[in-house]
Amino acid sequence: MVIKSADFVASNTDLARCPAADKPEYAFIGRSNVGKSSLINRLLERKNLARTSSTPGKTRLINHFLVNDEWYLVDLPGYGYARISKKEREKWEEMIRKYLTRRPNLVNTFILIDSRIEPKASDISFINWFGEQQLPFTIVFTKTDKLTVNAVASATAAFSAKLKEHWEEMPEYFVSSAETGKGREEILALIASGNSDFGRFLSQNE
Repeated sequence: MVIKSADFVASNTDLARCPAADKPEYAFIGRSNVGKSSLINRLLERKNLARTSSTPGKTRLINHFLVNDEWYLVDLPGYGYARISKKEREKWEEMIRKYLTRRPNLVNTFILIDSRIEPKASDISFINWFGEQQLPFTIVFTKTDKLTVNAVASATAAFSAKLKEHWEEMPEYFVSSAETGKGREEILALIASGNSDFGRFLSQNE
């Protein structure tokens, strides 16, 4: 897929105020500081479209970007660590779950996992929730340029073993790097495939 244009459209906390659900949509989410903004910028070949920060929990809104005037990329707030109150965190999580379960044109969610960190309970729990809700998703291991090839293989194997305590087989996944561009073509190819099947996707979810 060639990225011809990528433009910010809207940020909000209200599902009803999201852009019209007339185009295929792909969400990106992960624990705070997983490298989400950097990966989004790499995918779209833009340096500062999604704001990067060294401060965990910086993204606090549902952010829509229109790509090639054909589909939406959605940057969601991270889960896990964030310097906010318990009440605010619960409100934040409710917003995310409402979006994920009620957005009719959401074709797929990419759940980002830091390849350098051992499997976290919050990641496993979040992925299990997707299974329980029967929501389509793909796992993306980030920051793999920081590891050797063998270390990446060990990290994905460890995560797979942890997931298989709840899953019969490892869900679909990619390994990626915002630094080198690894995984970019595979992720965009999956999106292109989803775009071509969007009409059938909508009819199945009506």
